[in-house]
Amino acid sequence: MTHYHLIAYDEVGSTLDVAHELAAKGADAGTIVVANAQTAGRGRMGRSWRSESGAGVWLTLIERPTDPGALDVLSLRIGLALAPALEIFADSPVQLKWPNDLYLRGRKLGGILIEVRWREGHPEWAAIGVGINLRPPESEPLAIGLRGGVTRDDVLPVVAPALRAAAAARGRLTDAELDAFDARDFAVGRRVLEPVAGIVRGIDSSGALLVGVGSESGAVTAVRAGSLVLEEAS
Repeated sequence: MTHYHLIAYDEVGSTLDVAHELAAKGADAGTIVVANAQTAGRGRMGRSWRSESGAGVWLTLIERPTDPGALDVLSLRIGLALAPALEIFADSPVQLKWPNDLYLRGRKLGGILIEVRWREGHPEWAAIGVGINLRPPESEPLAIGLRGGVTRDDVLPVVAPALRAAAAARGRLTDAELDAFDARDFAVGRRVLEPVAGIVRGIDSSGALLVGVGSESGAVTAVRAGSLVLEEAS
């Protein structure tokens, strides 16, 4: 299930919004909306996403899920698919930060935002939004781009099949996926301030963040929502 249909725009408000409009009109799974620029790109929790013309890969994939249980880990699966695909265009390993960020050399390379529309208790479609920096915005010192000279046309044929394959997976994360995430985990072993204070211990098969909250007791809390805020090194 790696075929896809590309619909390209020069500029849109948000590829997510366009994808929802197309999905509501019956667009097939595998439809990818891509834009050269977004004027109202967005991230999690209403945050804006800088989407300057030609500066990145701004896309949304439409899927029609048949396994609602897999939606809880879909963002993590998308990250697991994107990281090795993007490494072709990077000079260092691509890391993953729970729940939806891609990092390169300690700076943010990209993000994932998934919005699902439901009907009568079942998912009708999922819009899988992805933003990948080709070059970082000058106003974002903590961002990073891919290797110089890489274009959207280089990246799309590599990441599109990877996204479709990840979206087709069913069930919870497998042991192999957990091992793959652990190998790329940007936060594991680091002190976290939010969503709970403690030491990041990884993730579990349900996609929850595991945080060690008791230095002596070894107590671990599973967190299923929120943003991961790490303590900065002094």
